Amino acid sequence: MSIQKSSLLERAMATQGKRTKIEDIRRVELIAAARRVFLEHGLQGMTSARICREAGMSPGILAYYFKGKDEVLFGMVRYNNRLLMEDVIARLGAARTGWARLEAIVEGNFPASAFTRPIANAWLSVCAEAGVNPQYARLQRLFYRRLRSNLASVFAGMFDATRLREASFVIAALIDGLWLRKAAADDVGRDEAITLVFRAIRSLLSNGEEQQLRHPTG
Repeated sequence: MSIQKSSLLERAMATQGKRTKIEDIRRVELIAAARRVFLEHGLQGMTSARICREAGMSPGILAYYFKGKDEVLFGMVRYNNRLLMEDVIARLGAARTGWARLEAIVEGNFPASAFTRPIANAWLSVCAEAGVNPQYARLQRLFYRRLRSNLASVFAGMFDATRLREASFVIAALIDGLWLRKAAADDVGRDEAITLVFRAIRSLLSNGEEQQLRHPTG
């Protein structure tokens, strides 16, 4: 989420098979500019003129590559969500215990360079928009489905459907709530946020279950 323009461009090119068409480059540059404007001015202040000015392009260029600023914003949010998901997946791939998989899931949802008040405020404005915008609502549902799927892989054979649903709700609510707290008061740090989530996770487990998750698998 806190990716600079050059890094965003490099990762986008790698994700898209290193395509070099000028259209692809310009679209990524505009998305990167939109992200910077978004973090500084919020959703309401993210105008097409500001995006183009931030990207160093002529005012009318946005309409050539996108249908409007909403499409730019959606592309930015979708891309950032994909990067977060890919980071969690990479962490999960390196985990050797169920507990390490939990750490991958929780820590991946609080990126070290992204758990800041400006980004939390930007995220909050997107969440608010999800109530009236079907595209953002779909992204939110995707996040919750992915979280539940990742947790199901951790608790397989341990939780039944009811306990998995409860755990998913509790963990998702804490993640959302701590990002909201960051935006509203900025009185919680990343380490504390992760600790609080794990305190709740431990309350859902017996001592035997926690030990089982800490035991190496395979």
